[in-house]
Amino acid sequence: MRIIQLWTTIAIIGFMAIGARAEIEAEVNIDDSGIKDFHLAIADFYKVPQQDIEIVKNRKISDEELPVVFYLAGRAKVAPAAISELKLGGRSWLDITHFYGMGADIYYIDTDPIGAPPYGQALGYYKNKPKAEWKYIKLSDADVVNLVNLIFISTKYNFPPESVIKLRTDGKNFMAINKDFKDGKVIKPEKTIKKTKSKAKSKKRR
Repeated sequence: MRIIQLWTTIAIIGFMAIGARAEIEAEVNIDDSGIKDFHLAIADFYKVPQQDIEIVKNRKISDEELPVVFYLAGRAKVAPAAISELKLGGRSWLDITHFYGMGADIYYIDTDPIGAPPYGQALGYYKNKPKAEWKYIKLSDADVVNLVNLIFISTKYNFPPESVIKLRTDGKNFMAINKDFKDGKVIKPEKTIKKTKSKAKSKKRR
């Protein structure tokens, strides 16, 4: 009797271990899928080969920093490798921006007033200064990463930036946010839909 109970216990533990491993593998697959989707979205938006994304990624640039590399490369009209090289050399994103003769004004995006982090402070800098002084605003690396990804995702999926800000404020990373937009899980605000329809009607009248 004891032997039967022992084997029953072993079997139950075995099934639990298999179930736990399956859950872990499922999570890994979801994460892998989110990262791949993110890379594909970057390649499509910035019009670069997928291979270029992998090259920069393999140089130890984090996934959420990849859009910054390609954004700056496009603005400065240089190879992405030149941007990543400067970053890996210890420069901040703002230092690199200045190195190519640009300022913090290139990171501005028009939004409704935002008070909560991580966007409240960075966007507040622009709201509190004359436009002529935007290029001199001091942004941290985190500010630049948040603003570039905001520009990238909201523009790519043609959504108001506030939709991205909401998900980011809720604690989601940009790979998860991109996947939500790609999979159609984010609902476009009613006012945005009305604006789109209004523009379409005005074009027809012309």
